[in-house]
Amino acid sequence: MKVSQKVYAEVVKALHTNNVFFEGMLLKPNMITPGTTCQNRVSPQEIAERTIITLARTLPSAVPGVMFLSGGQSEEEASLNLNAMNQSKLKRPWALSFSYGRALQHSTIKAWGGKEENVQKAQEALIVRCKANSDAQLGKYQGSADKSANESLFVSNYVY
Repeated sequence: MKVSQKVYAEVVKALHTNNVFFEGMLLKPNMITPGTTCQNRVSPQEIAERTIITLARTLPSAVPGVMFLSGGQSEEEASLNLNAMNQSKLKRPWALSFSYGRALQHSTIKAWGGKEENVQKAQEALIVRCKANSDAQLGKYQGSADKSANESLFVSNYVY
């Protein structure tokens, strides 16, 4: 939380210094989650609380939205964490939504497998993940029993 708070503060300072129009921007940060090697796993509610508090300490309310990156979380973790943020009673003047890559595409790519005959199956998998995250950004996600959505998407030393 402390490291993200410092990074967020520096980003906001740089944006201000460069005369960025806060009302016209969207921020794409990480969620405040334990490291992948941390043995102490926490609930989506704790992740939501720590993330919202960090944003509240650093991000002006003039920013209309925060579009989270999935940061190696499984598809299900990313959806549940976003959902918990949107259910939180903490003050959050920004819309909280998603800008996932791997946590939106993993099941789709896996279902497709590069085969033409799997296109419809892949499209159906994408619709499931889009619906999950649409519901999560409204705080209405109920969770999924799909085991593949729980696969870790963490890649050590991942470079964007």
